[in-house]
Amino acid sequence: MIRFFILLLLTTALFSSVVERYRWKNGETYLIFLEKNKLPTRDLYYNLDKDDQRLTEEMRTGVHYQILRDNNGTIEQVLLPLNDELQIHIYKDKQKYKFEAIPIIATTKQEAFSTTITSSPMYNILKETGSKKVAQIFVSSFRRSLNFKNDIRKGDRLVMIYDQKYRLGQPFSMPTLKVAMIEMHKKKHFIYLNSDGRYYDEKGHEVEGFLLARPVRGARISSYFSKRRWHPVLHKWKAHLGVDYAARRGTPVHAAGSGTVIYCARAGSYGNLIKIRHADGYETRYAHLKSFRRGIHRGKHVKKGQVIAYVGTTGRSTGPHLHFELRKRGRAINPLRVVQVTTKKLHGKARKAFLQRKKEYDKEVEAQLQKKVPFQKSKKLEDRCYIHYRGKNG
Repeated sequence: MIRFFILLLLTTALFSSVVERYRWKNGETYLIFLEKNKLPTRDLYYNLDKDDQRLTEEMRTGVHYQILRDNNGTIEQVLLPLNDELQIHIYKDKQKYKFEAIPIIATTKQEAFSTTITSSPMYNILKETGSKKVAQIFVSSFRRSLNFKNDIRKGDRLVMIYDQKYRLGQPFSMPTLKVAMIEMHKKKHFIYLNSDGRYYDEKGHEVEGFLLARPVRGARISSYFSKRRWHPVLHKWKAHLGVDYAARRGTPVHAAGSGTVIYCARAGSYGNLIKIRHADGYETRYAHLKSFRRGIHRGKHVKKGQVIAYVGTTGRSTGPHLHFELRKRGRAINPLRVVQVTTKKLHGKARKAFLQRKKEYDKEVEAQLQKKVPFQKSKKLEDRCYIHYRGKNG
């Protein structure tokens, strides 16, 4: 049985409880959290399987979480978001606490605004929206193509249109940028999110990414990145924090970028695993390997495209494939959103579809410039909710 929090915009409710909202502190671990709140560490950590224990390590500084207490102050439920799709749910059942990973219930809202530069894009977006995340995605989107420090002038305009997830009435997770425009010296510069999940400029050129192409050349993608997936073998919700490339056993595996090998050994359900540390806080992981290439070891510097191992089916694997992960400062991100493809420019039908999409985006951007509607900040909602119980068929 899965239990979900449902937020109500009501001042009273039958069987209601007040939800306490906290922010995950820097340096706090899941075990420290359990001990601090006098929750049983054996039932909620030490008795868990290795995958669920590893899941608890995904908690990140700054994430907001909720604790539901009864009238006596006893904890009844806890929700600890791991990413924008999956969360840890601790709940009390017949005087015993239990652990499960469940999907996050969230709504997505398209938001848009335009503003005039008085200082810098970062400053003015932050002033307009109050969101560091919104400011960060704008600046990072243009950082490889524009020089904000030297070329921005007071009076230049910018527009952002993006999707924002909301959880329990509050903005949650990183926004997904759909289109951004900044005016510099009376010339407009754009970035568009295409239907293939990649970003392009107004000419249909892909915005520069970080790494090279696929780590297994010519392989078929057998499983995509997902922050929540119902595991067909384990029969529970799990995140699939990487991309699987199906290939024959022994197929060469290439380093997706230059860096230093920081792990090269067996690692539980990953099987034979290599981790490579790259620049700017990036790390790539290559799992279920048959074997490592001779000379590849911890501390070894490898170059982009170098063969480092061979496809296998070690660890928890139902057939030969490479499980490939990309992380930035410890957080898993979708490799297909970052890794470059060999084609840098759209052609044919793909270009025609992109230009149609661009046309619609441009209309939305122009509308924002014309109406000059101030950004609508989300209202603070009451921390009052009740628990909705839903069975497997409900």
